[in-house]
Amino acid sequence: MGLQAPLNAQLHPAGEAATEHLYRTLQSHRSPALGDAMHRLPGMNEWLGTHIFHSIQVVQDYATKWLWTYNNDRPYMGIGGITPAMKLNQSIWPRNSSFKQPRKWGDYPGSREKNGSMKTKTAPIEGQKPGTSGLRKKTRVFMERGYLENFIQATFDAIGGGNGKKLIVGGDGRYFNKPAIQTILKMAAANGVSEAIVGQGGILSTPAASHLIRLNQADGGFILSASHNPGGIDEDFGVKFNGENGGPAPENLTTRIFEATKVIAEFQTLDASDINLEVVGGSSLGDMRVCVVDPVKAYQGLMESLFDFDGIREMFANGFTMCFDAMHAVTGPYATAILEDALGAASGTVVNGTPLEDFGKGHPDPNPIWAKPLMDLMMSDASPDIGAASDGDGDRNMIVGRGAYVSPSDSLAILAANAHLAPAYADGIVGIARSMPTSAASDRVAKKLGIECFETPTGWKFFGNLLDAGNVTICGEESAGTGSNHVREKDGLWAVLLWLNILAVRKQSVAEIVVDHWENYGRDYYSRYDFENVKVEKANTLMQTLCAKLPDLKGREFEGQTVTAANEFSYLDPVDGSISEGQGIRIWFEGGGRAVFRLSGTGTQGATLRLYLEQFSADDLNRDTQAALRKVREAAHSISKLNATIGRTVPDVIT
Repeated sequence: MGLQAPLNAQLHPAGEAATEHLYRTLQSHRSPALGDAMHRLPGMNEWLGTHIFHSIQVVQDYATKWLWTYNNDRPYMGIGGITPAMKLNQSIWPRNSSFKQPRKWGDYPGSREKNGSMKTKTAPIEGQKPGTSGLRKKTRVFMERGYLENFIQATFDAIGGGNGKKLIVGGDGRYFNKPAIQTILKMAAANGVSEAIVGQGGILSTPAASHLIRLNQADGGFILSASHNPGGIDEDFGVKFNGENGGPAPENLTTRIFEATKVIAEFQTLDASDINLEVVGGSSLGDMRVCVVDPVKAYQGLMESLFDFDGIREMFANGFTMCFDAMHAVTGPYATAILEDALGAASGTVVNGTPLEDFGKGHPDPNPIWAKPLMDLMMSDASPDIGAASDGDGDRNMIVGRGAYVSPSDSLAILAANAHLAPAYADGIVGIARSMPTSAASDRVAKKLGIECFETPTGWKFFGNLLDAGNVTICGEESAGTGSNHVREKDGLWAVLLWLNILAVRKQSVAEIVVDHWENYGRDYYSRYDFENVKVEKANTLMQTLCAKLPDLKGREFEGQTVTAANEFSYLDPVDGSISEGQGIRIWFEGGGRAVFRLSGTGTQGATLRLYLEQFSADDLNRDTQAALRKVREAAHSISKLNATIGRTVPDVIT
């Protein structure tokens, strides 16, 4: 249709330029509502800059809605400072009438609830299935009309509504974080939530949000983040719901949320002004109390209760040096307050400490690829004693010693073996849990300590039941997530502080502690290959074909490696008996090798195929990692026919 072309140019919200273009479009395509609204356009710049329009029908709807508000819902001094709609209601409709005069566009009989909420008609939107960490899509998708609202309302529907509930709300500060929080708060108020606790400026790290849920005995919370994915209007956004235990929604709840997205017919919101998120304090939104809190204070208090701050402070006072790369993400304010202000690390220890909406145009994933400046520093003659980094929402970490990178799998095992050196874990740990793709290094620690080690699917939500049941103390994933029973999320800064506590007690370097661990437990050479943006059909074909081969692999030789076992991982939760199937393909080889194939659930476009390689050695401890993994890698390529299926053998990222 002829109107589509000019409006496609309006897809990018761009303030006055967008308004000027729309003005010209409206001149060519007049309608009564649009024509009148056109005269008000200079005052609509800010409003237009927050919306994306896909067709003239959407523009007409928004313009008519705006004009209705302008003409009916603005206080007018000529009639006593009330709105025309209120004046009409007073003069025409009797007080005892059961029919209320419409006061807002779309507000017809039966659409407004007692708490002032409005019900807006909507329809299901495809593709709103939560992944391992909530719903993640491109930012522009979330900005589309009704997309965020549908998912939030579906979540309320899945948890039995919001009546009387207390919720925590916050995010990692990426683009669209604040507008999305305002939308969620209004929807929460409309759904009957009694209290919402929000991080100042909309900021809350994921572990801090988990702690606030538990500390305030809240019913759950909305966390806005796409974790380690890039941020910006053309990058990624995400939202997830955490339950009353502070952990990610379990599979049975995410299933209910997804089912609700497929049948949704309306969402509830409140017609109200935005809350001031920049000032700590209380206010109201309809009948809901809103408390804006310092995002760092409670979390810092928790860390002080877990670790020997006096001992760490003394280590820094004696000349210990550190570099913490916050990657312009949410952990910056937390790291500055704790490492520099509380523990006395030198000013400037925290770099890239100011959260930015686009993470400084970086990729907030703490690994040797995306944190290369830190890696270069740590491998140089100017290296401090320890380097660390955290990701977009603060739940992942990277640890690097002087000249010594510590893999996440090794870090989990070392923290578990030394946790008793920190006050909170002085009595020992009761168990360890790791995701299936994570190396078996922590299994050997558990065996030596005489405790159980649980192997779960990828996704922190699978650790929740084990933590709540008291079966484990420390959990971790190869993707740089580590945590304990202090919250129900992985916690990047917690892992860094535990490393500092261990260093303060043992008085050894990071490299010395790592080598000592290998000498006692053996070494698991480990690497993950990420093939990003693979065509979905090709990725699915590879996994399906490989799965069909599994029964015939045992005993066969590929590139000199003999297969000892192969299966598709399925997890039986020992606490609630739930079963999670299709969690990745595992292949073991003689001599301690293992390969794992898995499709990631955290990407936003195409498919990410991950190949995890592992080779154990009890005594050959100083080989180059990729050289040690060469035979397992070649066997995995041969079995999967990787090149023939996806047309690639060189990964986008190696960690």
